[in-house]
Amino acid sequence: MYYSNGNYEAFARPKKPANIEQKSAVLIGSGLASLAAAAFLIRDAQMEGNKIRILEELALPGGSMDGIWNEQKGYIIRGGREMETHFETLWDLFRSIPSLETEGVSVLDEYYWLNKEDPSFSHARVIENRGERLPTDGKLTLSQKAIHELIALVLLPEEKLQDVQIDQVFTEEFFQSNFWTYWATMFAFEPWASAMEMRRYVLRFIHHVGSIADMSSLRFTKYNQYESLIRPLVSYLESHGVTFQYDSQVQNILVENENGKKVAKKIEYIKNGNAESISLTENDLVFVTNGSITESSTYGDNHNPAPVADGIGGSWQLWQNLADQDDAFGKPEKFYKNIPEANWVISGSITFFDEKVIPYIEKITKKDPRSGSIVTSGPVTINDSNWWYGFSISRQPHFKAQKKNEVIVWVYGLYSHKPGNYIQKKITEATGIELCKEFLYHIGVPENEIAEIAQAANSIPCRMPYITSYFMPRALGDRPLVVPEGSVNLAFIGNFAETGKDTVFTTEYSVRTAMEAVYTLLDVDRGVPEVFASSYDIRVLLKSIYHLNDNKNLNEIEFPWLISILEKYGVKKIEGTYVEEILKEAKLL
Repeated sequence: MYYSNGNYEAFARPKKPANIEQKSAVLIGSGLASLAAAAFLIRDAQMEGNKIRILEELALPGGSMDGIWNEQKGYIIRGGREMETHFETLWDLFRSIPSLETEGVSVLDEYYWLNKEDPSFSHARVIENRGERLPTDGKLTLSQKAIHELIALVLLPEEKLQDVQIDQVFTEEFFQSNFWTYWATMFAFEPWASAMEMRRYVLRFIHHVGSIADMSSLRFTKYNQYESLIRPLVSYLESHGVTFQYDSQVQNILVENENGKKVAKKIEYIKNGNAESISLTENDLVFVTNGSITESSTYGDNHNPAPVADGIGGSWQLWQNLADQDDAFGKPEKFYKNIPEANWVISGSITFFDEKVIPYIEKITKKDPRSGSIVTSGPVTINDSNWWYGFSISRQPHFKAQKKNEVIVWVYGLYSHKPGNYIQKKITEATGIELCKEFLYHIGVPENEIAEIAQAANSIPCRMPYITSYFMPRALGDRPLVVPEGSVNLAFIGNFAETGKDTVFTTEYSVRTAMEAVYTLLDVDRGVPEVFASSYDIRVLLKSIYHLNDNKNLNEIEFPWLISILEKYGVKKIEGTYVEEILKEAKLL
């Protein structure tokens, strides 16, 4: 497996790998990573679909890609993945997946057209004082000290950030900035999260520093991501003969390790209460989605909070059973144990059926949520909320079956250890109506109207005990490599597998690990698109300096080190040179 850039290999089709007719594949889990791996097996490795089998412990595919209509509860959204144009492997995949909406076009085609016609833009990224836009919203408000700390983090190699928390590399000045508010509430970082992953995010998305406040760089699906991405992908796989086996919880994969050669020999699973197994040879490839952020999700309703689930769940137990066999398979306990009480745990889906809440939403977002246009363009953060509450409203209808009078709002609270401002409970203790009341209070609904509106809505709390496990402080080796050294037929895929430079909690990471796994185990002769290299582009870096300083040029900021670097390399006079040209392009001059 190797990386490529540009469009030369992006448009190429690889030759059929040697002996592919003798190969078969079993994929554990049916989340995006697993579905993508199956698609790459068919499209690029040219494996027959009837030789691909997917084992899923639940009754439907999709993993953490949301949402769903539940007849007993209503519309449920656990969350949503923000996407951008430089998700190279994701768009490589969906250019090949036919749309279920429009005949003759791909999912990528319809997604591209939609976001051209209805681009993302946030009119209020942060609010306070019950619905008022933060006066400094739009500015990053980073001090020079905070900027230097950010640069210092980027310059550190990953090996020096093992098991280091974000709050161990930044001082309070950084956490008081709007930059941190935008960053943390957009990606779900907590101060005690991994500094190693924070560094990866800064490098990966440095090209978005200038749009982090208005979120104009984001792209969104027409409906929820289950209907817009997962359903077309599943339809594509089924049309090629892929077998989906549901209600099948894999307990263990027995791996033989002799002289550094690792061979998966047997899959043990439970189906309908019965123990079953699959014997494997070196020609039988196994792709494992290890761990899950939505494992053990539970749901409440208007009158009941989401309950606490028992045990660690099947996906974590499977990873633990694998890790017990070989150190190369990672350390799952680093991610599912010792999660801080304050971590984000609860989100909620609120469905409104009448007009009463609409004016308050419109005042903040400058959008009519029933217009069909994207509404918040990502999260709106309530900065003075004890829960650090936020909400997001996607294009409506968010579900194909949604009625015209229904507006669905997704809410979440990043802090789970404090009572709310209106509801004097921790968010983990709140019923659906109480989640709705807290939301209504913060968007400015008069207190004498809150109870009536909340009781008329349908609000579903969702508890996800592992939702921020991706960001737990980690060391090198805590996540297994996509294909561990010496592995012949076993690969790890998804956001708990390790591949360099990319960032977790993204659809891109799931698809990237899937592509790397397939290409490695089958020696597919086509380059995996490298992670977008914005951090190597001097133009992007200079523009980021401009934006980090709230759009000030070199004459307005104290950056003597930059001038020193220029002088060190003999640039005594930049007037009339290429250096002047790129500094002007970055608005630093």
